[in-house]
Amino acid sequence: MTVELGTLDWAPARERLEILGAPVAAAVAAGGFGDELVAAEIDPELSDTAAFCERYGVALAASANCVIVSGKREGVVRYAACMVPANARADVNGVIRKRLDVRKVSFAPMDTAVELTGMEYGGITPVGLPADWPVLVDEAVAAMPYAVIGSGVRRSKLAAPGKVLADLPGAEVLPLTM
Repeated sequence: MTVELGTLDWAPARERLEILGAPVAAAVAAGGFGDELVAAEIDPELSDTAAFCERYGVALAASANCVIVSGKREGVVRYAACMVPANARADVNGVIRKRLDVRKVSFAPMDTAVELTGMEYGGITPVGLPADWPVLVDEAVAAMPYAVIGSGVRRSKLAAPGKVLADLPGAEVLPLTM
């Protein structure tokens, strides 16, 4: 399968495990993605979405961000990963708050997100997250032919059909943006 997104040289992720974060590589190696999940190496200094899109010619509308959110209920912290289009904002205190059944949702602190996911900040992705976390996928992301997402590290990116993201373990497709 050939994927053309920007100027990057995409290859099946299962053939590029060495450029992925450890939990992502483990999830990819476990199988189930075939050649639909592709990876490309990038300059880690250009990992942030806007800089990445500009440098590599990928439309912002073809990118999605994974944000880790948390909320507390009865003393128990609940985490979730939210996949939203890069050109939209997550409605954390609307749909996401209700889905987590908490009073208030916040973006998880950077150190906490990195520690719990085992991924680099700026490279966090829904592939390889803790199995008990919900992965909330915005409807627009689920509809993307390919969404460019993190790879667990800042030196590479993954691209996945929206359907693949919607079918991840624990995934739910919801209207997450404002």
